Amino acid sequence: MAKLWEKNTQVDAKIEAFTVGRDREMDVFLAKYDVLGSMAHITMLESAGLLDAHELKVLLAELKEIYKIAEAGDFVIEEGVEDVHSQVELMLTRKLGDAGKKIHSGRSRNDQVLVDLKLFARAELAKTVHAVGELFEVLIEQSNRYKDVLLPGYTHLQVAMPSSFGLWFGAYAESLADDLQMLLAAYKITNRNPLGSAAGYGSSFPLNRQLTTNLLGFDTMNYNVVYAQMGRGKMERTVANALAGVAATISKLAFDACMFTSQNFGFIKLPDEFTTGSSIMPHKKNPDVFELTRARCNKLQSLPQQILLITNNLPSGYFRDLQIIKEVFVPAFAELRNCIEMTTLMMAQVKVNTGILSDSRYDLIFSVEEVNRRTLTGVPFRDAYKQVGLEIESGNFKPDKKVKHTHEGSIGNLCNDQILNYKNEIVAQFNFEKVTDAEQKLVSR
Repeated sequence: MAKLWEKNTQVDAKIEAFTVGRDREMDVFLAKYDVLGSMAHITMLESAGLLDAHELKVLLAELKEIYKIAEAGDFVIEEGVEDVHSQVELMLTRKLGDAGKKIHSGRSRNDQVLVDLKLFARAELAKTVHAVGELFEVLIEQSNRYKDVLLPGYTHLQVAMPSSFGLWFGAYAESLADDLQMLLAAYKITNRNPLGSAAGYGSSFPLNRQLTTNLLGFDTMNYNVVYAQMGRGKMERTVANALAGVAATISKLAFDACMFTSQNFGFIKLPDEFTTGSSIMPHKKNPDVFELTRARCNKLQSLPQQILLITNNLPSGYFRDLQIIKEVFVPAFAELRNCIEMTTLMMAQVKVNTGILSDSRYDLIFSVEEVNRRTLTGVPFRDAYKQVGLEIESGNFKPDKKVKHTHEGSIGNLCNDQILNYKNEIVAQFNFEKVTDAEQKLVSR
C-alpha cells in the first residue's frame, strides 16, 4: 500500500518493517485523539478558505464515525498502513474521495503526532489524577480511623520513637498530594497546542492556530514552531517524571506494607483472599500484590531516564529516534494506574494491630518522651538525656506509655483537614471541565 510520502520508489520490505517498528501497535491508543486533531484542523482550514462548507460537513460526519469506532476499541491499522494518520486519511479517502485528501493541508505527520500525544497524555493524566485521588481518600480515611493506634517509628531501621497509624497512613496521603503538584505541572506543559507547526517550521498557508487551540481545549499554543517540535520528547520526559513521583510514593508504601505484614513485625494483616501461598509451606500467606507493585513502580521510575537517553543528544528538528519513546511512554499510564488501584484496594481492607506497643521489646521508644517530660519540669535537656540513658543502661528504665504530642502534624494533631484542603486546591487547578467541554463540542459539531 502506498505511503503518504511515497513517490515512484517502493521501500524495501525489511527497511519498512524496521522503520515502522511498533508504531501501528502504539498508534491504536492515539486513534481517537488523531481524529479529534483532524476535526479541529479541518474546521480551521474551512475558516481559512482551504475547504468549502460542504467538504467540511462531510469530512466532520465521517470523522465522527471513525471517532466512534476508536472509542469502542474497534479501530484497526491495516497491514501495509504505516501509522494512525495514514489509516484515518485512507478511511476518509475510501468514503469521500478527493475530499479525504485535503485534510493534510498545512499539516505534517510531525505536528499530527505531537498533538495526538498531547491529547492522549492529558487524558491519561486526568485518569491518573482521579486514581491518585481515590487512594488519597482511602489513606486519609484510614489515618483518621486509626489516629490513636500507636506503632514504632524507625530510624536506620532501628526502633526509635512512637509513631501512629494516623501518621503512617497520613504521611503517604500528603506525599500523594505533593505528587499531584508535579502532575499539575506536567499537565500544564502538556496542555499547549503544537498543531500548525507542521514539520517544525510552520506553513505558508494562512493557518489560524488560535482557533485550533480553542477547539481542542488547550490552555495556550506552543507559540514558536521550532520549539513546538522540540517539545517532542520533552513533554513525555516531563510527564514521566511526574508519573515516577507517584510510583516512588507507591513503591515506598508497598515496601512498608511487605515489611509490616511479616511475622517479625505483625503490624498489619491482609485479608487471606489478598495473599498467595507456597507450594510446599502450608502456613505461608505472601503479600505478592505489594511485591509486584513495588517492582513495577521501581521500573516506572526508570521511565524518565529511558526517555532522556533516547533524546539527550538530538539537536533541534525532527528525528525518527523520537518514535521509540512511544513504546515506553504510552503503556506507562495504564501500568501505574493498575498499581494505584491495587494499592487502593489493599489499603482499604488492611487490618491494623491495635496492641503493638504492649510488647516490651518496644519499651525503649518511650525514652525520648521521658527526657522531654523531665525537661518540661525544669531539668536541662542534656542532663535529662543523660539520666534516662543511664537508667536504660542499668536496666532500670520504666516507660510511661502515655504520649502527648500537640504540635501541627504530630501524633495528636495530624492536620488531615489541612492536607485534604491542600490536595483539593491542587486538583481544582487542572480545570478538567474546560477540556471535556471543548472535546464534547468538537465531536458534536
